[in-house]
Amino acid sequence: MRVQFVILLGLVSGLAAIGQQRSAPQAAPSENNLQTCEKGLSSCDISALSPQELKRVSEASQKRNKEYCLNGSTLCDPTRLDSTGAKEVAAERYRRNLSKCQNGSANCNPLMLEKKDAASVQAAAAERNFDRCLSGSPTCNPTQLTPAQMQNVQATAARRNLDRCLGGSSSCDPLRLSASELASVRIAALRRNRDRCLDLSPTCDPLALTADEAKDVRAELQRRNLSACQNGLANCDPLELKEADLSAARGAFHKRNVESCERGLPSCDPSLLTGPEMASVTMAFQQRRNRLSRLQQTKP
Repeated sequence: MRVQFVILLGLVSGLAAIGQQRSAPQAAPSENNLQTCEKGLSSCDISALSPQELKRVSEASQKRNKEYCLNGSTLCDPTRLDSTGAKEVAAERYRRNLSKCQNGSANCNPLMLEKKDAASVQAAAAERNFDRCLSGSPTCNPTQLTPAQMQNVQATAARRNLDRCLGGSSSCDPLRLSASELASVRIAALRRNRDRCLDLSPTCDPLALTADEAKDVRAELQRRNLSACQNGLANCDPLELKEADLSAARGAFHKRNVESCERGLPSCDPSLLTGPEMASVTMAFQQRRNRLSRLQQTKP
């Protein structure tokens, strides 16, 4: 009986607690929800806001919309702007368009420009075109140049063409050269040809050499051939050597042959060795054998 009374008392207490929970007022919306709504986030719960909070959220939304409009964002809703905000947004949009036009942007809308600004935009465009023409850009429009600018551009283009011709560029236009410039270009071309001949380049034109230049080229060829023969190179042409140079080349070859024989190289020709040279070679072989024998004796 006592146990039943305890159970009954527990049930009554539980029902009383449930009743108190149902009759208790709901908790006010959290501060986090208010901040979420003020930021315009999708997780905002508008139904949980008080009238004062709804006013704050509305003001924040209007402020955000005005910023969107001032920045030219596609999120802008111009119908929500008041007269003051609409004027500010219109002024900012005009400023952005003017900046684009002055910088030559393809997004410029020239129809929006006022007369005074249109003149400055045209002047900036003319200056950019002048700079492109001076640099030889293919986007240059020569029809927009003034007579003074045209003269300056032609002089600059002539200097560029002269530099290309002096450098032997394939883009040189010799028909645009004056008589004095053409003479300078010919001298530069002859100088380049002489240098190519001295470097033994296959593009050398020996027929374009003067007598003195041909003499210098022959001397250089002989010097290089002598060096090749003295060093035993395959491009040595002994038939092109003078008698004194041939004797020097033979002496260098003989010395190399002795060194090859002393080192035991396969390029050695023992038939060219003199008696003392053969003795020197024999001694070199004996010294190598002695060193090898000592090394073998020192091994355990």
